[in-house]
Amino acid sequence: MNRACANPDSPAATRVPVYGLILAGGSSSRMHRDKAALSYGGRSQLDRVFDLASRHVPPVFVSVRANQTTDPTRAQRPMIVDSVIGEGPIVGIRSALAAYPQTAWLVLACDLPFLSDAALSQLLRGRDAAGLATSFRSTHDGLPEPLCAIWEPAAAEALAAYQAGGGRCPRKFLIRHAARLLEPVDRRALDNVNTPEEYAEALATLDAAS
Repeated sequence: MNRACANPDSPAATRVPVYGLILAGGSSSRMHRDKAALSYGGRSQLDRVFDLASRHVPPVFVSVRANQTTDPTRAQRPMIVDSVIGEGPIVGIRSALAAYPQTAWLVLACDLPFLSDAALSQLLRGRDAAGLATSFRSTHDGLPEPLCAIWEPAAAEALAAYQAGGGRCPRKFLIRHAARLLEPVDRRALDNVNTPEEYAEALATLDAAS
């Protein structure tokens, strides 16, 4: 059962700020090139998502591995370097929670070319500040989307225990801990791009819409 949404005007909701975290530490193995650097309309994918998030939750940081801090695509932005042992997005989320333990995080994958202001506004309005996390329900499989979600400070301890027990998948964590799920109004916003074919399709779709 999902938690009820906390009153956005309550002390619990207003006391804890929300920062932005763009996950850009992946290896992009299926794309065969750096997904953060993919270009849409002359701007990198990372820049587009960063600027979008900045309109809603300044400040915004980029989550990176230690060997990415001098990469030109990432180095121009404030960064949070992975400080937790392990692999995958759970490391970036935990590192951000450790860096600013009194802060909630709007966590976004860098490979969401259709992400919109409407989607982020809906997510922030629906935030359950009293829970561990708030996310959208995927329009493809009905499961939580952990990489377009708000992670609360209270999630830090539970995430540490989950990873210590061998857990690596933030989606399974959200299922296990009954995160608040929202039905996305913008149903295309969570479509991500993992392969060259998906990138070509996204470019064509965005070009047609412009």
